[in-house]
Amino acid sequence: MCGIAGLLSQDPRQLEARIAAMTAAISHRGPDGSGIWTDPLNGIALGHARLSIRDLTPAGAQPMISACQRFAITYNGEIYNADELKAAMPGRVWHGTSDTEILLEHCAAFGVAPTLKAANGMFAFALWDRESKTLTLARDRFGIKPLYWAKGGQDFLFASELRALCADASFGRDLDEAALAALMRLGYVPDPLSIWKAARKLEPGSLLTLAPGQEPAIHRWWDAATAIRAGMARQATSLAEETEELLQDAIRRQTVSDVPIGVFLSGGIDSSAVASHLAARTGGGLDSFTVSFDEAGYDESGYAKRIADHLGFRHHEQRLTACDALAIVPELARIYDEPFADSSQIPAVLISRFARQRVKVVLSGDGGDELFAGYNRHRFAFKDWPRLQIIPAPMRQALAGLVLALPHGVWGALGTFSGQKLMAEKMQKLAAILPLRSLDAAYDCLVGQGLLIGESPLAMTKASPYPVPPSTISDLDLHPLDLMQLKDIRHYLPGDILTKVDRASMACGLEVRVPLLDHRLIPLAFAQSPGQRFQDGQGKALLRRILRKRLPTQLFEGRPKQGFAVPIDEWLKGSLKDWAGDLLGRAKSSGLFDARVIDGWWADHQTGRRKRHHALWSLLMFQSWREER
Repeated sequence: MCGIAGLLSQDPRQLEARIAAMTAAISHRGPDGSGIWTDPLNGIALGHARLSIRDLTPAGAQPMISACQRFAITYNGEIYNADELKAAMPGRVWHGTSDTEILLEHCAAFGVAPTLKAANGMFAFALWDRESKTLTLARDRFGIKPLYWAKGGQDFLFASELRALCADASFGRDLDEAALAALMRLGYVPDPLSIWKAARKLEPGSLLTLAPGQEPAIHRWWDAATAIRAGMARQATSLAEETEELLQDAIRRQTVSDVPIGVFLSGGIDSSAVASHLAARTGGGLDSFTVSFDEAGYDESGYAKRIADHLGFRHHEQRLTACDALAIVPELARIYDEPFADSSQIPAVLISRFARQRVKVVLSGDGGDELFAGYNRHRFAFKDWPRLQIIPAPMRQALAGLVLALPHGVWGALGTFSGQKLMAEKMQKLAAILPLRSLDAAYDCLVGQGLLIGESPLAMTKASPYPVPPSTISDLDLHPLDLMQLKDIRHYLPGDILTKVDRASMACGLEVRVPLLDHRLIPLAFAQSPGQRFQDGQGKALLRRILRKRLPTQLFEGRPKQGFAVPIDEWLKGSLKDWAGDLLGRAKSSGLFDARVIDGWWADHQTGRRKRHHALWSLLMFQSWREER
């Protein structure tokens, strides 16, 4: 795992200095070395910051030139089936053992498109064809690894992070109002937008080609909808056995490393599934890592410890207090580079630093919720949405009014009495969803930071609240559950989950691998009918069935989903209150936001009338980023 950068310019002057500055800006992604390659005659420059995982020798250094001298590559990621790609090229003389060399030579021998189709891994790379003068950018299927690009005037730039683009004087820094609106709505800037108008993200499963005298051409080389439909066409027999076998193979592939490996273990279904298969392969004895909290409602460390002990791991626990959070918060804008507002970024940063003290690679359970239907909104799409459509629209509107008529605090008290966590927030979302006629609108509401449709803190007249891109016509025949999972895989997974993990881990030189996002698992996950994905009202039925073979059920069943969630709602009333109040005061004077809305949200949250912590966190993270810049 590394950082990449590059530029293609009609003005070859200062080419080496420019790429050196861009590469230096992302040196944290590759603390083990750096390299640049330039071709002034053609105005191309490639940069690479190296995190050495496989082939620690100079033979794995980048940028790398193919044996035929035609191609140059700068690459970030891991190709887990590199040995299989290598076997397709018998008789070739190899200079080292890195997957970079194998990826490069496979592209040279067979072309980029066939290589992408054959590759199993996480990656973002740039390939320069010295013969056709063509630059190609590619990103992995799920968007595990980031890739930004920008074109303006005589220059085309690309990099793993925006800060590398900003290191070049040609890059324009005008705020993208649509991206800001998206951030306020979602808590992240979704692909293909970036917070800067001049830059865009290459979307997951996409390929960008820039040929001489032409504009960048982008097309998808892989699409989640196609993989989902392939799964739906399968026979739903022996799924547990096939999935378990494939997951074992994914773990086998992803434990290939020349440096120590560990595992993130929250105690939930996904991380436990990864950890149990890892233990089966290695016999235990590896390091596992978790975060604990003083707030009992957020702490799952006891479950993680019992699972780690059962599997034979050396378990390590890092406690996260409100004071720790206050110390980390000022660093978040620098770490995430682009404003990002999922508050679980705090434990993500903490656990990454903690793990990096002992290992250089960890496996994580990210992706399990999206593939195997683990979110509450998936249960809603399967069970509740079809039922709501039976109720006439006027009656749904009236029911929404009744829900809103009961004060927020009353719903909260009822939830406490009945043992239902976050009942007030759930009823608030229900009231917003009841009148809606489309699943697209319902999804927008469910992922909308607790905001009602049309609700926004923006003062700008041009930027309306950002909706998640609507479903395409070809996807509308999918079951509501399939459609909602597809939206999560396309938008929420790369925009939130994978961004959070990449920036937190790469900030300290830690590589995180995600076995549940082996693309071969998608057809198996969606070979289940919507009803088969749930058992006793709980999602991830397939993963649970597999996990029962490896862990006693009492270690992972019978408790609500948690993950590494943080008590940010409580912290904004306590240890983070002064910091947040000061930052919001400066946000109000920026001219970007409606001060009355901010004051109302802050008062709502402090008095307990309505929890506004998600929406407030988006404001705080943006203002913090803005001041960092």
